Formats: sequence, C-alpha cells, structure tokens
Amino acid sequence: MRIWSRRKTIGLILVSAAAIAGIIIGISMPRRLAIPTNIREILGVTHVAGKYNIGNTTGDYLNQGADTILDLGSRTIKLWFHDPKSDYPFNSAWPESFSSLVEMAQHPYFQAVFHKPFITYILMVYSLGRSDHYWTAGISQAEEDDEQLQFYELTKYFLTNFTGTNKTFIFQHWEGDWAIRGSYNASQDPTQTAIDGMVAWLNARQAGVDQARNEAGENGIHVYHAAEVNLVAQAMDEGKPCVVNRVLPNTTIDLVSYSSWDTEWRGADFRRALDFIAQNMPDNSAFGDKNVYVGEFGWPENGNPLFRVQGTITNVVETGISWGAPYIVYWQVFCNEPVREPVTGNDDCRGFWLVRPDGSKAWAWDYFQDLFDEVQASTSA
Repeated sequence: MRIWSRRKTIGLILVSAAAIAGIIIGISMPRRLAIPTNIREILGVTHVAGKYNIGNTTGDYLNQGADTILDLGSRTIKLWFHDPKSDYPFNSAWPESFSSLVEMAQHPYFQAVFHKPFITYILMVYSLGRSDHYWTAGISQAEEDDEQLQFYELTKYFLTNFTGTNKTFIFQHWEGDWAIRGSYNASQDPTQTAIDGMVAWLNARQAGVDQARNEAGENGIHVYHAAEVNLVAQAMDEGKPCVVNRVLPNTTIDLVSYSSWDTEWRGADFRRALDFIAQNMPDNSAFGDKNVYVGEFGWPENGNPLFRVQGTITNVVETGISWGAPYIVYWQVFCNEPVREPVTGNDDCRGFWLVRPDGSKAWAWDYFQDLFDEVQASTSA
C-alpha cells in the first residue's frame, strides 16, 4: 500500500525527506531547483542481470527491461554489451558467442532496442578475444592495435547505420578502480604496470572511436567513449592513487562515468567528487568541462528506512542536475542482488529496483515520473 499520494504531496515528501535525511544521516540536500526540459534524456536507467522476470511475458528480457524504462518516461538506457546470454537470460535464445562486436550489435534483440525511441544508449563494452582486464599485466602493441580495430568497427557500424536518428551511443567499461587493482580491496594500491596499461588501453579504444568519427562524420548520430571511476573519495581526500588522478589526466577519452557509491549519500561530498573528477579529466569539444556523468547511483529499499532511500536519490539527482552532469543513470530497473534464489518475492532481493518482483513500483519510479511529468506540464502550459 502506498503511504502517500504521489500527485499531491511530492513536494512535501521531498522537503521532509531531505530535512530528515540531512539531520539523521548527514546528507546536506540541495534546494529544489528548476528541472531541465531535457530531463528525460539526462535521467537514465540501467538494465542488466536482473534476477526475476515480471509477469508471463514471452518477449525477450533485454527488450522487456527496455520497454519498462520507456514506460517510466526515460529516454536514456544503460546496457551491458558484453555477455548477453548471461546478462539477459529470460525468454531469450542467445548464441554462445559472437565473432565480433558488430555481430553482437546486429543481433535481433539488440536491433530491437536500438530502434526504440531512446535518445542515448550507454553500453558497457569490452573487446572480444581476451580477458576484460588483461592490461593490468601490461599491454602489447598488437593488443593496442586490436583494441583500436574493434572499437573502430563498432563505432563505424553505428555511425553508418543510424544516420539522422539523433541518437547517441556511449561505450564505457565497468568500475575501473576495481579493475586496476585486480580485486575489490579498496586499500590495495594499483601497480604502476596496471596504471600504464589502463592508460594505453583506454587511449587505444578512444583511437578507434576517433578514427571512425573522422572517416564517417557525425550525420545526426553521435558515438563517444568513456572510462568509469568508482573510488573517488580516497583520491580526493587522501591523495591515494586511483583511476581519477593517475589515469584520467593521461588519456584522450571523451567522457568519464562516476559510479558514485562512495559519496552519493554524503551530501556536499558528492558535489566535491564531481568537481574533483572534472579537474582531472581533459575537457572535450562536445561536452566541455562537464564531461562527467553519473553512471551508477541508488540505494536498496529492503533493510533501509525510506528516508535514507529518498535522501540519497534526491541528493544525486538534484546535485547532478545543478552541477551540469549530462547523464544521471539509476541502478536499476530490476534488482540484480538477491539475498536468496530463486527470487519469488520482494523479500528475496536487496531492493536495487524500479519494479519489484511482485510488479509493484518502487518510490524511485514515482519520483522520476514526477520529474518527467513536471517538465511536460510546464512545457505544454
């Protein structure tokens, strides 16, 4: 049962949740600000590896999640373009492997998503034929050349097959600060070999994107390349070696994604983190000095008070908007973190979701939809 009427009390809930969150958990919430008219493109949602399938649908899982995000109203989607057989398993018949990234893009499930009315697609992409983070032990010239080739081919495919669609495709990797350490141990510093390897790897991927853009041009279609950072606070506050301060300044990449779990609930520290990333990131001709987007944020509903969920989510969205982030991408549409399997009920997951296993909508769904509706009402008035 809903405990509040979304239409009539959204402003009160936002103010009271912000105040309570600021007092109890130290989140300093920004004041309510004007919502940009392109909020449907700024505020996106991730869809990957959900542990349940809603309803008795016969449609493939990749497109089921995409359609759910469209129903919400967002026009930006983040997908894993990596191992779709594992990431999107329900009601799906994926091949065991693909011979190229272009072949993966041409698969009917991905084709269906790419032709839906999304404006921006953020794709988590790794080249085929090697382990994802092979470069931590060093990278050879042959490997750099192949990275460039695979990203050139994929970029060229989108630039030549989606001309005039006004779509944007962004290629990124996942949470680089874990990758560069080779573990999930945040206290372990990356080696210089891994740092140098990541710089060369990212620049090779970017070189492929640049090569294709120079050849094909951007005729109503845009393709960009991004890194993703996730341990920003320890570099910002302690000067420790991380991707943000040891890798980004030596790259030529277009954008950087911030998987913001380390500061998203810390109020003003989240804004400081965005500033710090931007200071270490080379500017880009398309995005200027605001070429930093929020690639992951959220808070699990189960086991947490609602004000904590509300405070964290509104802090990221409103701070991200006021700061000027081009994209703010929520984690995610269906929860991927079970506490037990199989997932048959809402209590079987941690609660990173917009839609619960029983089909009911999370608080975040209503909050995002109200932002979209607010802009629609103001522009049609």
